[in-house]
Amino acid sequence: MTALHALPDGMDLTLGALVEPGGNALRAVHGAGLRPGERLLVLGTGTIGLLAALFARSQGVEVHLLGRDLDGLRLARSLGFTGTWTRPSLPELRWDAVIDASNAPELPALALDLVEPAGRVVYIGLAGAPSTLDTRALLLKDVTAVGILGGSAGLAGTIAAYAGGSVDARPLVAATVGLAETAGVLAGHRPADAGPGPKIHIDPRR
Repeated sequence: MTALHALPDGMDLTLGALVEPGGNALRAVHGAGLRPGERLLVLGTGTIGLLAALFARSQGVEVHLLGRDLDGLRLARSLGFTGTWTRPSLPELRWDAVIDASNAPELPALALDLVEPAGRVVYIGLAGAPSTLDTRALLLKDVTAVGILGGSAGLAGTIAAYAGGSVDARPLVAATVGLAETAGVLAGHRPADAGPGPKIHIDPRR
């Protein structure tokens, strides 16, 4: 039973289904190694990026997010994040850590370029094409780079955060569908009544 985690009685099933991606996001936040009041920039506003932002904020970190366009940042703003930027509007602030939660091959290098010297860059996004960055910049800026693969080490902390109410991930779920709609969802179809969230949940009981 070492690989199983019991959910607390009464935990919302939607939150239960979001424990696994939450574990990845929480590990990314831990990898950033920030203290309360320090500033984090999250690249990407998908599930992992938004979850990382929620976990970091719950720990007292000042969180900003970089998205591709204003539409992609709308959900982040509805979650209470005021520091939401596109690349042209990104202010020149001190970024104590940067989490790359995108799938854009050019953003790993941007994360390294933006982070403060002696800061930390966490890579959890996976691009469809190889990404390149200049390791001379990594060395000369004395930056710590952290790669995150799995969420297992973050599951217990995620459950505790969800159960305690410090993180509410439910707004990330745009819709819940039954098995009959699964093929369409996997093919990229969004239900007509879907909200702005990045996740579509499947409930086999429907």
